[in-house]
Amino acid sequence: MPLPDRDGLGPTRVRLRGGAVLVELASRFGENAAAKVLAGEVVCADGSAVDATTILPPNADVWLYRDLPDEVPVPFDVEILYRDDDIVVVDKPHFLATMPRGGHVAETALVRLRRSLQLPELSPAHRLDRLTAGVLLFTARREVRGAYQTMFARGEVGKTYLARAPIDPSLDLPRTVRSRIVKERSRLQAFEEPGEPNAETLVEHLGEGLYRLTPRTGRTHQLRVHMASLGVPIFDDPLYPEVVDVPADDFTRPLQLLAWRLEFVDPVTAVHRSFESARTLRGDVVY
Repeated sequence: MPLPDRDGLGPTRVRLRGGAVLVELASRFGENAAAKVLAGEVVCADGSAVDATTILPPNADVWLYRDLPDEVPVPFDVEILYRDDDIVVVDKPHFLATMPRGGHVAETALVRLRRSLQLPELSPAHRLDRLTAGVLLFTARREVRGAYQTMFARGEVGKTYLARAPIDPSLDLPRTVRSRIVKERSRLQAFEEPGEPNAETLVEHLGEGLYRLTPRTGRTHQLRVHMASLGVPIFDDPLYPEVVDVPADDFTRPLQLLAWRLEFVDPVTAVHRSFESARTLRGDVVY
């Protein structure tokens, strides 16, 4: 990477269609991108600065720092559960995205932790939805990143969630819910469709509207979709079963879903590890 991280944020790579770089960036991203070229803030893969005369072939890459969007500060802290030379395990609050995406950049767990811990190579080994709180694992060094990400990709991590939802006495629980879940980029909601199941969740009612959810797979919004499909959607879910518009600065009704426990055999040390969130779901308030 020809540009280093800056204040917890890495540079953006742009793959070119080919031709005059200034013209292409201006047409694709507007005047701000062109201004970055003229200011010498866009560089080639070898670290040399792009200027108004630079011409590059198709599929060449250039790098630049993105302009940060205006963001509403998330008024909750990221608590550290465990840290060593290889991993950092945190207790993520609701409303904080795992990593930069769309309008959430600085107000993400990754950027906050890179800044506070001074770990420029910090990277998430997996993700939690922005609205889901709980245990989240990061790798601290580039050399071990692949081992932990592969562990999650292979389903070698035990994940246990807690949720608050309505009580339906007619619902036969525990049960394993299996379905095919699809998430399209153009739609806010994931949805179920006929076909080979790709999502599996064990649903147990622990009493008084508290549910234990054990996913066997990791599809986008899987737990939220499965609970809604059972007729007991998770409390304060703004997407399921219906989309509800919530102001960006409204932190009063967090989604009642908590990534409570994470268990695995460490792929680097072979030590069995188990981490639990200190957060508690209680009605529609998180303590």
